[in-house]
Amino acid sequence: MATKVKPNETIGDHLPILTWQVNRIMKNCQYKDDIKAEWVQWVTGDVKRTSLKSITQAQAKKIIMTQEGSTPVNKPSENWATFDKSNQKHRVILSCMYQAQWTVPSDKYGEIPDMERLSNFLKSDRSPVKKPLKDMQPFELEKVIAALNGIIKSIHK
Repeated sequence: MATKVKPNETIGDHLPILTWQVNRIMKNCQYKDDIKAEWVQWVTGDVKRTSLKSITQAQAKKIIMTQEGSTPVNKPSENWATFDKSNQKHRVILSCMYQAQWTVPSDKYGEIPDMERLSNFLKSDRSPVKKPLKDMQPFELEKVIAALNGIIKSIHK
């Protein structure tokens, strides 16, 4: 099903998302907030953004077109470091990132984990499991934690 844009309607890069776009994305996500949040994180490249109200009309169009098969998902820029804050093993990985000094400066928090670096690590040959963090089973997360612990040991010799 292709994205239907009403005649004479302009989709703008800097214009706020339209109500019909919010409804369409939520319908495509089966009204599940966690799925919607992943789409917002994917289109913005920001793991902290989860609200549809925080994206533009153009970003909403990209989500809708990808959800409905009109355009391919852009795998190389996909963020594999999307965390589930309620998952204990994901929180251990965050701790490992701080210990390995995989951080970036933040005006608000001083420093925060470098999610792009973790995402690139998970896609690399150095990663024991090549898949997005949210798709990993507990035993696969343990392998990633073990690999990060090895990196930490090599840094703190």
